[in-house]
Amino acid sequence: MPEKVVETAYPVLDSDPHAYRVVRYMRPSDYGAWAAVTAAFPAAFFAWEMADPSAMTQKQLRLGMRGAGILGLFGGFLFAYQRSSLRFFGMSENKREEELDLQELTQRAKEGKSLYGESPQPQWVQSAAHQNSVWSQFKFSYRFNLVNHPYHGTDPAKYGVTTEDTTSK
Repeated sequence: MPEKVVETAYPVLDSDPHAYRVVRYMRPSDYGAWAAVTAAFPAAFFAWEMADPSAMTQKQLRLGMRGAGILGLFGGFLFAYQRSSLRFFGMSENKREEELDLQELTQRAKEGKSLYGESPQPQWVQSAAHQNSVWSQFKFSYRFNLVNHPYHGTDPAKYGVTTEDTTSK
């Protein structure tokens, strides 16, 4: 399956970044957005209850607030994860991530390690995992890339990896 080529204003760092890498590259603004969404859910729930009371008991209101808090926590994480992923995709300013990416992967190449990690899965499983999770953050999805695979939509030569290195690994 050919790799989708996307024209963006910023360089594409990775079309299918590993979930651990996306979380490691989160900025403080992503954590702030996560906290804001987490707080907004129970606040909105409470505001709607005050605007149009449903005759809930105090216990039911507490339970609803907890549920809204949990939904906010998960929704906030997905929002922060998507913001971080969009920088990998080159959809928003990614200078910091570009520098971290170049430093991290160049170091791995110098050490002779695989750029994106080794995987115990067979090649067909890695390919299927890639096809399921590539560009998935555009859909505000929970499909995270949890498999190390060689399909990332970037040229490994920019990290100092030669063609012989990539074919032998």
